[in-house]
Amino acid sequence: MRLDLSGILVCVGCGTPLPPEASWESTGTRCAGCGAEVPVIRGIPRFVASDAYTTSFSFEWNRHKKTQLDDAASRESEETFRAKTGLTPEEVAGRLVLDVGCGMGRFADVVSRWGGRAVGIDLSLAVEAAHANLGGRENVRILQADLFRLPFRHGSFDIVYSLGVLHHTPSCERAFRQLVPFVRPGGRLCVWVYGTMGPWERFARLYRRVTVRMPKRLLHTLCHIAIPWHHVCRLPLIGPLLWTLFPISRHPNPDWRVLDTFDWYSPEYQSLHTFPEVYRWFRSEGLVDIALLDFPVAVAGTRPESGCEAG
Repeated sequence: MRLDLSGILVCVGCGTPLPPEASWESTGTRCAGCGAEVPVIRGIPRFVASDAYTTSFSFEWNRHKKTQLDDAASRESEETFRAKTGLTPEEVAGRLVLDVGCGMGRFADVVSRWGGRAVGIDLSLAVEAAHANLGGRENVRILQADLFRLPFRHGSFDIVYSLGVLHHTPSCERAFRQLVPFVRPGGRLCVWVYGTMGPWERFARLYRRVTVRMPKRLLHTLCHIAIPWHHVCRLPLIGPLLWTLFPISRHPNPDWRVLDTFDWYSPEYQSLHTFPEVYRWFRSEGLVDIALLDFPVAVAGTRPESGCEAG
């Protein structure tokens, strides 16, 4: 039996609670307040009409739908999830967890394996890949939705996290502030955003002026240069200079190198942030027990119980 979200789903237009999911069947539902429709297409409730500014991620995650999923040979996504959230399996087990910007489901997969009840949302058509990867699990649900108009009742989730997503929106800070109300009092909010980079980032940002306008298939093909270029950049003396001038992913796995390089050069929006900046966001929203994690820039905090003050 699939994870039932009845009781926490609301209309993104007017906030009216939506009917119990059992009444949706396979076609969707309609808001009793404003009449807005929520279709179910290929098994996924759709709270948006398009993927808007996330078309690069629609392409990316359906092309690389399994590249970052953990398997018997690697637990890299699980290790990354620990590092960027500070969470443990014991803290996740049995909790209702919201993955904001789930992509193809790499971290929702971790939450699911740890015994959490994972709800993944994404504006892009990456939800197609996430649903294919995880939709058959009883403790996972995938929805297509905009983080600026989330279809949930406030205070619904024990844990909310967003890893590598907020900096790809028109306003990273505003996106962060959208998430806080959906954390229950006493619940945890975890985010990871891009930090400031080294000299190579200046060249990469210069190239992005062109690459973000390129056809996605062409750019993805060009990103395959990352496979041999990785080895060139390991040459003594000249290698580091070449990598600074023409930066690509240095992941040891060739498929990851192509994916990560495309992920850097293709998104329409991309911003960089600092620990003090993100810490101020947490403080200004009244979050407590704020932790600056070892992975830049990863920060976690707790939404206080009623009557508690930020410290």
